[in-house]
Amino acid sequence: MNIVMIGAGNLATNLANALHHAGHTIEQVYSRTEESACMLAQCFNCAYTNNIKGVVMSSDLYICSLADSALEQVANQLQEDRPGQLFVHTAGSMSIDTLKSARRGVFYPMQTFSKFRLVEFTDIPIFIEASESADINMLHQLASQLSHNVYELSSEDRQYLHLAAVFACNFSNHCYRLSEKLLQKHGIPFNVMLPLIDEASKKVHLVSPKDAQTGPAKRNDMNVIAKHIDMLSDEPEFQQMYELITKSIIDDQL
Repeated sequence: MNIVMIGAGNLATNLANALHHAGHTIEQVYSRTEESACMLAQCFNCAYTNNIKGVVMSSDLYICSLADSALEQVANQLQEDRPGQLFVHTAGSMSIDTLKSARRGVFYPMQTFSKFRLVEFTDIPIFIEASESADINMLHQLASQLSHNVYELSSEDRQYLHLAAVFACNFSNHCYRLSEKLLQKHGIPFNVMLPLIDEASKKVHLVSPKDAQTGPAKRNDMNVIAKHIDMLSDEPEFQQMYELITKSIIDDQL
């Protein structure tokens, strides 16, 4: 397939790389920033543009991998002049109907992506949706070339999936950041936490998160909890989060 990437961010970079290695042609990259469009296009020796009017008129697939705030405006500008082409977006939290073309879909790989680290797609779950049955079949075939885990999912259910992913990934990563800040205040390197983080991640491959839970809240050890809260008296936001999460863990054990 000839594919146009609309966007050149973290997800677009990883997805374009995976599609290229699966044998597809990245025909063009569009980004509002010329530098980012050029950087991604150089990886595939393809054309690029930061002018929306310069996007090729006819390609097999347009993948819109944009910030949610820009998705509707940019995608619909492109769709107006390309009514017969298939447009998909990659946003977990946005409805398929954010796109207005007759042929529209969703191609959502659920993973955390960064430009500096290209990930292997084989085990990444990819969630697809399309307005036409022929396109859902095509997207399923395309996704299956990248991953063993392909699912059809409605926009409504995908939004809850995305919400759950925020808890599992974004919030947990922010807790790593809070841990790092506490350690930095006392000259302790964050890498001492890595074996602990790795083991916690491995356990949920074997048992449910509820059964994997450990720590003072799990034990309802109020002496330790009270001491921790007192230690955070100079960090009221940390203290508030500690109390809220502790209460949630205790309540979940009931």
